[in-house]
Amino acid sequence: MPDWLTSASVDTPHTADVLAVRLLLAVAAGGVIALCYRLGHGREHAEPRTLTATLVLLTALLSMVSLVIGESVARAFGLVGALSIVRFRTIVEDTRDTAFVIFAVIAGMALGTGLFIVAAVGVPIIGLVAVALGRLPRTADAHAPADVVVQIATSADPAAAIEPLLARHCPGAALRSAATVRQGSMLELTYAAPAVSPRARLQLVRDLNRIDGVHTAEVRAR
Repeated sequence: MPDWLTSASVDTPHTADVLAVRLLLAVAAGGVIALCYRLGHGREHAEPRTLTATLVLLTALLSMVSLVIGESVARAFGLVGALSIVRFRTIVEDTRDTAFVIFAVIAGMALGTGLFIVAAVGVPIIGLVAVALGRLPRTADAHAPADVVVQIATSADPAAAIEPLLARHCPGAALRSAATVRQGSMLELTYAAPAVSPRARLQLVRDLNRIDGVHTAEVRAR
């Protein structure tokens, strides 16, 4: 092991070079985790791209947090109190996303505390397993249940604009949830569709995007 890496792994008072090594390694580990997420995920809309950047930053930030806390119990409790004021409202819809977030947290903490062997062994193994599981053939039926998520201006009439299209492309679809987004300027409507073919999903998204007031339209397989 190189001298610079050996010195960075020893639990001694942190110098600038030790901090830099640990943080750079955390960024590299976060990049590997994000790459594994992209290779094994299989979805291609904007959310995975956002989470990819989040995984890199989260790994580095957790490494920094571990450096700040060190062995101080008082700092740990102080940090918990400081972070308790932060509220996150993003809903994690895929349990695999949660697993990758935890993956980034553990890798960042391991590198921040100097436990390089944990990250060196764990990141490749867990990453390869995640990619392999993501590449398994899907056994779901082509006409599988799906959720149709539409963001539309609050001034529009969803019943007149959206529901006729749903009745044509996926009969039996019913409104499951409704919420305001974008500071109340949009409605996010989620319709539960009993069965939608891949071809019908593509055409449905195209037709929904042609409606005045629709900001985004998405069909999510369940």
